[in-house]
Amino acid sequence: MKTLYLAGGCFWGTQKFFDQFDGVLETEVGYANGRTETTTYEEVCADSGHAETVRIVFDETRLPLCDLLRYYFMVIDPTAVNRQGEDEGIQYRTGIYYTDPSLREGILKYCAQVEEDLGQPIAVEVLPLQNFCSAEEYHQKYLEKNPGGYCHIGAHMFGLGGE
Repeated sequence: MKTLYLAGGCFWGTQKFFDQFDGVLETEVGYANGRTETTTYEEVCADSGHAETVRIVFDETRLPLCDLLRYYFMVIDPTAVNRQGEDEGIQYRTGIYYTDPSLREGILKYCAQVEEDLGQPIAVEVLPLQNFCSAEEYHQKYLEKNPGGYCHIGAHMFGLGGE
């Protein structure tokens, strides 16, 4: 099992999107790489520096890192700075955070290919995870509990299920 932390704008849709794929064993929304070890949603909205992030535990034998990253780039605008969809602010930045240094090379290689394909730099930060704390319970699986909730990811992306 491997764990990767993906910041892709509002974490509600990012979590719902990744929950559909075979090989994703667990997801949790939370706040990553801010100025403090722990935070709250209110502090994040007041510029704590944390990114809304989804912790993804996956089975690399069923869902290789390159496929996980391919899915990620399908639902973000990799050139947007501190914004995805209608959401703006540092908490909506894009980022790929890792705790396992063996993932770094694969992540950097994939991102370099995306930049080459786009013909421009991407705004996705790739960094070791500095900190992560779980978001409040009402944020967990939010779009399952509130199917009409706002999401920058189009509803058609929630039916891919292992493409």
